[in-house]
Formats: sequence, structure tokens, C-alpha cells
Amino acid sequence: MPETTTRALDGAADVRDAGGRRVSGVSIRLDAVTKRFPGQDAAAVDAVSLEIPAGELVAFVGPSGCGKTTLLKMLNRLVEPTSGTIHLGDEDATTQDPDQLRRRIGYVIQAGGLFPHMSVATNIALVPRMLGWEKARVEQRVDELLDLVGLDPGAYRGRYPRELSGGQQQRVGVARALAADPPVLLMDEPFGAVDPITRQRLQDELLQIQAELGKTIVVVTHDIDEAVKLGDRIVVFDTGARVVQYDTPEAILADPAEQYVADFVGAGASLKALTLTRVDDVQLASVSTARVGEDAPAVVARARAAGDDDVVVLDGRDRPVAWPSLAELAQVAAVPSTVDERLPVVGERATLNDALDTMLAASQGGAVVTGRRERYQGVVVIETVMDAIQRTRTATSG
Repeated sequence: MPETTTRALDGAADVRDAGGRRVSGVSIRLDAVTKRFPGQDAAAVDAVSLEIPAGELVAFVGPSGCGKTTLLKMLNRLVEPTSGTIHLGDEDATTQDPDQLRRRIGYVIQAGGLFPHMSVATNIALVPRMLGWEKARVEQRVDELLDLVGLDPGAYRGRYPRELSGGQQQRVGVARALAADPPVLLMDEPFGAVDPITRQRLQDELLQIQAELGKTIVVVTHDIDEAVKLGDRIVVFDTGARVVQYDTPEAILADPAEQYVADFVGAGASLKALTLTRVDDVQLASVSTARVGEDAPAVVARARAAGDDDVVVLDGRDRPVAWPSLAELAQVAAVPSTVDERLPVVGERATLNDALDTMLAASQGGAVVTGRRERYQGVVVIETVMDAIQRTRTATSG
């Protein structure tokens, strides 16, 4: 459990949880929070009370219209509560100036919500500039955040949203939300507008960022599999944002509080438990690596001596860019810098199902594994994944 002492929303002190993980977020406490819209008989959100510990990622799930997005928007007062109180750290958010409050809370929506007429750097710099940061500090922060979300500052700083893919736009949206180092990050269906492969990679990157920063994150999603993958805890809502169950993914899958939860989780809960096993829970294989620009014949000789048939190529920041065979490398004088856009890559916090899907989509017997800042960690091979899946399947069915 993270340290749960309440702190001010501004300047949340960095602490460590029992496992040594950094926690820079603050707790969120909702007391009887209610929202009634004019002309509607039933409350959209009816007297919700719950507490989110500092530094945890909590997923809100439930059917469309259940009130989960309305509740999320009340946390930063994009929607005003009809009654009840919301505490962020030791501050009552319902008594704060809404504009000032929103500048201290990160907010991410589908497709990043970027301003199309502004460059990437200008989009990210919006809140720091509103807060009066000096120009040099703003520029440094922009570059730090682009690096954090896996975009080269030199290549992306001056681009415009129309020049970015959907996944790149979403990364910039996350960077913008983190620009002023807020302790709380709210995400409304953040990965709903991208293709499945990009979605999986963005999920992996969010988990890596959270491991590094320790924010308090609330994610609204309609996808129970996404909630299980991302959440330290999950809140399952029914109509009126009734909290049906608030627990860890393991507990919700193994012991649904009501039939409603079991129905929402759906058939095959034991198979969904496979998503609880991460790539960093299994043994990674070590394969030969090479640097861009390195003498190719020397690399080939080194890899053959190690008994490898291929080599993972790394750039100057230890990020994998290609995975050529020795036969391919033998045809060039120097290791090329060409980036393989189809390179099967998974984050170390990816699920085994993600890893298997990535391998099958790439028709390769393994996937390159990356850690923080997309640095190379090793390779996970299909035999390892299949063995781990079989063990998990046996355990969950037994």
C-alpha cells in the first residue's frame, strides 16, 4: 500500500511506498458526491463515497451512461457537484477556484485533445506558461516530457498535430497533462480512438510512466480488460454511479461482489486472469546486441560466436530500432540506422496476452522488451510465454 498521508495539491512531497516506489500523487476522497442534472428525475451520480490512495492508478468501469465520466469530471470541476465534497490531498476541491484547480490537475481525453493550430511544444507548454514559468524552464520541461513519452524532442517539438499519428497525438496529450507536474492525472477513455496495437503500446507506456512518477491516476474505460491491465484497483459502477465493487483486479476476477460484476466481467474470467501476469514476471532471453553504425562484420562474428542467429540493434539511447538476421547484416559494412516500423516490441509491464498477440501479428517467435524510456531489457520468446500461460491456466482452473 502506498503512503496515504494527505498532502496539499500543490507541491506534493515525493515519498516512497513500502516497496520503494516513488509516490508523488495525493489521495482523493469523495464524500456523498451527487450530481443531478436539470430535468432529470434520477441523479446521474448518487451519493458516491470512496477513497483513492496516493500514487495509485484506479480504473472506473461500467456501462455507458452509468455516470463514471460525470464523476471523473467532477474531480476537476468540469462538472459541478450538486452536493457532497471532494478532497484532493488535504484540500476541499469544491471550495477552490475552478480555473486554478484545473491547472493543478492533469487531464487527458481521446486523441489527446490538442490545439491544431499550435505546435507540439506550444501545446505542452500551455499550463506552465499560464503559471508564469520562465521561458528556459518551460523549454526544458517540454523536452523532458517528450523524452518521457518516447518522442525525440528534436524531431517532434516543432510539429503540428496534423503531422502526427493517433498514437503520437495521444503521447503529446499525456505530456501536456503532466507539464506542470500535477499530483493527479485524470484520463477519460484515453486510448479509445487508436488501433489495437497502438493501444497496447500506449497502455504499456502509461504503466512505465506511472512506475517512474507515482502520480494518482484515475482512468475511465468501458473495457474491463484494460481496467484489469492498468488498475491497481478497479471501481465497477452501476447506474447512478453506484459503487458495486471497489477492489484489486485479482479480487474482482476471483470473487465478484454481485452477479452484476460477474456479468460485467463476462465469460472466461479465468482466462482474463492471464492479463495479471506481466512480461517482467517471466525470464527474458539475452541475445546479441549491436549499436547503430557499428562494424557489421564484427557484430556478425560476435553473434555467431554466441550462438545467435540475429541481433537486436540499439540506438544511442539504448532503444531497440531493428532485429535483423545475421544474413541481413552480412550484406552491409555498418549496422544501419533504419527503424523497423514492424519491430515486435512490448513493455516490461505488458501482459502475456499482449506479448503473444504482438508475436503473432509480427509472425516472429519472440518480442523485444523495453523498460523505462523505452530502453532495451531483453527478449521474451514464445515458448516462455506459452509455458507461463499454461501454468496460469492450470492454476486458475484448479
